[in-house]
Amino acid sequence: MAAMAALQSSFTSLSLSPSSFLGQPFAPLLYPSLAKPTEKPCPIVMRLKRWERKKCKPNSLPVLHKLHVKVGDTVKIISGREKGKTGEISQVFRHNSTVVVKDINLKTKHVKSRGEDEPGQIIKIEAPIHSSNVMLYSKEQNVASRVGHKTLENGKRVRYLIKTGEIIDSTEDWKRVVKDKEKTKVAAAS
Repeated sequence: MAAMAALQSSFTSLSLSPSSFLGQPFAPLLYPSLAKPTEKPCPIVMRLKRWERKKCKPNSLPVLHKLHVKVGDTVKIISGREKGKTGEISQVFRHNSTVVVKDINLKTKHVKSRGEDEPGQIIKIEAPIHSSNVMLYSKEQNVASRVGHKTLENGKRVRYLIKTGEIIDSTEDWKRVVKDKEKTKVAAAS
């Protein structure tokens, strides 16, 4: 109540004449609290589906999430229609945290004919699965485990399986994945 009375008394003490600042724009240097910085929404929205929009950072680049899995990892599906199956990750989409696992979550796609000589066909494609529905899998001990990070003696930071202690990141595995990708590109080109 006291604050309200003080505010009313301050307004009554103001005397405004027709030649005062009414109708004039405020100077931004005199009243810095009135000038509010406006946040512009992200001008670039990457074109996906109507219901699927990528969130953008202020510099208009899409927000990319960190995932616990990489291309070439062996994973076990822990929920959904394909629960209990294992496979290798072939693709990772970081903007919506999904992964594609080889020969898992197959969907039927109807492809139209591109020319008169080429007929239409029905093919099976691998659809993405959310990364929270997969868990890293150890082939040697046949167990799924969460992933941990540790630094080795040589200063290299690696991922390992918490249940078994098995190190996942190794240069041999990564080189094998890169060679397999190159082979599939060459086979597709020829």
